[in-house]
Amino acid sequence: AQVTNPPIDPIREELVMSLVSMIGPRPNLLGHEVGTHHRLEVAQPVLTDSDLDKIRNIEKLADGRFKTDTLDITWEAAEGAAGVEKALDGICHAATEAVLAGHNILILSDRAVSPERCPIPALLATSAVHHHLIREGLRTRTGIVVETGDALQVHDFCVLAGYGAEAINPYLAFATLEQIRTETGMALSAYDVQKNYLKAVGKGILKVMSKMGISTYQSYCGA
Repeated sequence: AQVTNPPIDPIREELVMSLVSMIGPRPNLLGHEVGTHHRLEVAQPVLTDSDLDKIRNIEKLADGRFKTDTLDITWEAAEGAAGVEKALDGICHAATEAVLAGHNILILSDRAVSPERCPIPALLATSAVHHHLIREGLRTRTGIVVETGDALQVHDFCVLAGYGAEAINPYLAFATLEQIRTETGMALSAYDVQKNYLKAVGKGILKVMSKMGISTYQSYCGA
């Protein structure tokens, strides 16, 4: 782990801090083929809906170097609380199968939520898949992106990152912001509202990282 001592200042030393995230398979740093892995670089880990759409369809644009698979992290409400464990087992099994099939970006999504389907808490699903793939020896072969309505504030993004999310799409947060913007007649455009939200969350993530003496998102992710 990378740790600065004393803890780094996220305001005065922001120049040497970074929110850049790399999505995809991680190379063996002790191997001879470090430069052979393709990874997708994003300037910061919080993705807009359009950003996520690009990643979901990147297979068509990247000459097959990236292959994504979306895993549903909801379960049948009729099964009750007992259905969560079964659903998690199914998600972990699906993640293993997807990685073995060559998918190097997994999208954990609760978009299918409805009166009939309950969302598994994003942190629970992310941590379960992350640790399951570690136990299977497959975690370095894929990246994890989380599409969730759970993530709203800085703390939510930080705990998801800590459990291995290389990028997060808080679609409910963006939908809420857009509703507020239109209902209040805000002078800002939708783009400006999203930009302000992303900047605020980014500043918050840097502050949390700095308290632990970590200056890059890549060192914080999965740590």
